[in-house]
Amino acid sequence: MIAQLGIALFGVAAIWLSQDALESRRRWASVLGLAGQPFWFWATFSAQQWGMFALCFLYSWSWFKGFRLHWMGKP
Repeated sequence: MIAQLGIALFGVAAIWLSQDALESRRRWASVLGLAGQPFWFWATFSAQQWGMFALCFLYSWSWFKGFRLHWMGKP
């Protein structure tokens, strides 16, 4: 239940912000996306969904790329 709530809250907020017209809001998408990743890891590991668990690493990497670009200024 907690994992599902974390996935829903952080995931929807991250996707919503990623489409915002304002850069000052859009940059927060990667922060919220990264914040949701532990919930994804926990849920997929607990359910032994190994394919989805592996995809969590790719999603984390993608969100980190956005974080690095918008917050650290590195492409």
